[in-house]
Amino acid sequence: MSAQLRVVIADDERPARAFLARLLAQCGDVELVGEATGGAEAIVLIESTKPDLALLDLQMPEVDGLAVVRLVKKELLPLFAFVTAHDAYAVRAFEANAIDFLLKPVEPARLRHTLDRVHARLARGTDPGAAAGRVRVAAAQAAGGDASYLRRIPVRLKDDIVLVPAAQLASVVADGELLHLTTIEGRHYTINYRLKDLAARLDPATFVRISRSALVNLDILAKVSAMPGGSYLVTLTNKQQLAVSRQRARDLREELLKL
Repeated sequence: MSAQLRVVIADDERPARAFLARLLAQCGDVELVGEATGGAEAIVLIESTKPDLALLDLQMPEVDGLAVVRLVKKELLPLFAFVTAHDAYAVRAFEANAIDFLLKPVEPARLRHTLDRVHARLARGTDPGAAAGRVRVAAAQAAGGDASYLRRIPVRLKDDIVLVPAAQLASVVADGELLHLTTIEGRHYTINYRLKDLAARLDPATFVRISRSALVNLDILAKVSAMPGGSYLVTLTNKQQLAVSRQRARDLREELLKL
């Protein structure tokens, strides 16, 4: 295969990056165009170098591999493969439409197989925009299976990635395929994510659904007002007010407010 594959590596562990770079250097059809030490750096690197393939560590802190896929600009999303030390993540990797899943320490023959798959995919040709859209949705859905609770939520702001501390969230309100985040200080952010998936990754002792389209931080709940029809209106310490559905009002009354 004569075509050169332009590849980037993203891993927060230097020895892992160096090991993978050495393997790639032994492949005659690869040009390593950059290395990133974390997810946020990987997003910038991918968008600036426009590689054919991104090899992403799945468990990077703050902005993990799945978040990288979700946050890279749609038109600049390359083919990608996840690299991890834990094979338990294989299902999530393929759910995110990764072209492959590599287990650390990566074996040369296994990496060669991945590169051959990339060559074959590029040779077939696809609609980059449509493919990227499917990948981004799949990555968001796969992220919902993570058992750990989020401490920070990566949010795209033009060319920057802002890490919003989960503890600073006041509310999350769904609007179609978008989620509107409001912080305790009244800052507003928007992400492309499903509410049920984000709710599954936030601590349920702190965050509770008050309707099909909203969840709130119980730690900043200032007032609960009874409304006609058995529903409630919650007021948060940042003055934000949100309606509680009749079904969720019962949960709020019986389990949380002990009324």
